[in-house]
Amino acid sequence: MDQTYEARFRHMLETCPLSVCIVACSDHKILFANQHYAKLTNSPRDQLAGSDPKPCYANPQDYQDILHQLSQGLTVTNKLIALKTPGQQATWVSASYSRLTYENEQAILGWYHDLTELKNAENRIHQMAFYDALTLLPNRRVLMERLQQSLLASVSSQQYGAVLFIGLDHFKTINDTKGHDIGDLLLIEAANRLQTCVCETDTVSRLSGDEFLIVLEALGSDIDDATANARLLTQMMHATLSEPYALNEQLCNISSSIGIALFRDRQDTPDNLLRYAETAMHQAKTSGRNTIHFYDAAMQIAIEARAKLEDALRLALQKQQFRLHYQIQVDNLRHPLGAEVLLRWEHPEHGLVYPAQFIPLAEDAGLIGSIGLWVLQTACAQLAAWQQDELTRNLVLAVNVSPRQLHETDFVAQVQRALIETGATPAQLKLELTESATLENIEDTIIKMREIEMLGVKFSMDDFGTGYSSLQYLKRLPLSQIKIDQTFVRDIASDPNDASIVQTIIAMSATLGLDVIAEGVENEAQFRFLELCGCRAFQGYFFSKPVPLNEFMRLLANQHAITSRNPE
Repeated sequence: MDQTYEARFRHMLETCPLSVCIVACSDHKILFANQHYAKLTNSPRDQLAGSDPKPCYANPQDYQDILHQLSQGLTVTNKLIALKTPGQQATWVSASYSRLTYENEQAILGWYHDLTELKNAENRIHQMAFYDALTLLPNRRVLMERLQQSLLASVSSQQYGAVLFIGLDHFKTINDTKGHDIGDLLLIEAANRLQTCVCETDTVSRLSGDEFLIVLEALGSDIDDATANARLLTQMMHATLSEPYALNEQLCNISSSIGIALFRDRQDTPDNLLRYAETAMHQAKTSGRNTIHFYDAAMQIAIEARAKLEDALRLALQKQQFRLHYQIQVDNLRHPLGAEVLLRWEHPEHGLVYPAQFIPLAEDAGLIGSIGLWVLQTACAQLAAWQQDELTRNLVLAVNVSPRQLHETDFVAQVQRALIETGATPAQLKLELTESATLENIEDTIIKMREIEMLGVKFSMDDFGTGYSSLQYLKRLPLSQIKIDQTFVRDIASDPNDASIVQTIIAMSATLGLDVIAEGVENEAQFRFLELCGCRAFQGYFFSKPVPLNEFMRLLANQHAITSRNPE
């Protein structure tokens, strides 16, 4: 090479923004490397000349492939390779190679474009797309792919596998009381503990929040053996998760509810298996938490029926399918005092559905507030209508209030608005609360009850006697009435214990200046016994079952006619 040309060539290589290295073909030693190459390989430049470049390649096979292609008279363009750099992580580069004559010797010219940042960004994107940012566990997307692979493998090998759905119990309480930082540390530690309980072929992933998913493989070809193995492994995880957590010098304890779904069937799908395991986990939680539950097909049918019912319940308000029935309340002369309104759902397919079948579901689904508000507004509208009729103008309507409805922040405003919008007389509205509702957040309950009492509305405590600690708060609650629960009334004439309880409730109420009403009165003997004990208000099938409004109005008319003919 001409000296002038060579000098200009060397100058070009020195100033080139890319990393450049020239290697002799004879002994594969470096003849020239610019400053960028020295920086790229984290090597002193003055030590590069005469050194062997092969150790710089993270994968030695890459180096051999390059030499082979060049020996075939080919060039190498934009080959992605990793270079080892002392004291640093591998550096990813796009490398191109060609042959040339340098200093009168056959050589290889290599130039490199640093792609490390791009590769790191790609890795970060991959990490975010496929792994949980907090625990670094595979996410749902990866788990579903691996579950599909495990399912195919189990069909082929005829070995059972299992999907575990793990939910940490009351994790929200730890977040709320100890802070989200501690909650995050607990999740990380829980993830680490779960990974120690499985084999390399198994998969641990985090679904979201406090929920983890695990795929176990090769549990055995016999269903009993597979079940036993799955239970043993799950019990180990359950125990491991229950060990105390020392987090930033704070000690935390948490339990877990785990659902298990075994698989080996060709017809199983990842989505179904996940759903089965989740169903089993929820069953474990409803069984009291801190337990393990295997999936049951009958359970899934019940869950799906419940979900269908919930969907229908959401439409019930929109389509005005709810109805109020009225059960008369009378005095000891059997004169009407008022009625308790009881909710019914007129389902288009199933007919009349009773509250016990849908109120718990409405509470779980967060619909009880809207349903309770509809009942309150409808009852107040009916009261307002009754005020125009001499037969009904003095009747009192009792409306049940659920605990969740009572503890809504705007409940007082709801009652006030219902009264104002309908024009109902507040003194003729009676709200029935259960013992459990009043005892939950007692101070807040007392404040709300007093604010509603100032509107003129009265309160009755429903199901009285079934609780265990209401007596100490009874004097603080602004009640006007106690309702004796029907469980005590049922055997009042034959069971001395029930008779004694009822007598005590009536005497105590008289001392506190509270009225008493007995519900569930079904026969003359019960009625007479209660009357002798001093009870002056009654409700039950002995007088009338809950009936639609038109039937209730006929009942009132008949009662009025009887009273008119036989005045006492």
